[in-house]
Amino acid sequence: MSTSFSVEITSKRHVKTISLSDEAHEPVLFEGDLGALRELSLVEGDILEFTGVNGILRIDVAEEQLQKVLAREPRVVQQLRGGEL
Repeated sequence: MSTSFSVEITSKRHVKTISLSDEAHEPVLFEGDLGALRELSLVEGDILEFTGVNGILRIDVAEEQLQKVLAREPRVVQQLRGGEL
């Protein structure tokens, strides 16, 4: 199963780095600033959406996959409940 993602930034001033190479085997880098996190939600059961003041990061991941990871990593659950993320 493939996992896709998208990044939507409200302005290019929040984009820090975009690195693309002509070589197919070279890594691609996209860095930006989502700003303060406004919301973290699961959309349609399979898209984890981080909404910040400067943009949105969406990752295609099934709810079951998230539950498995959170069950293995109690520290992450604690951070989510504590508002640290």
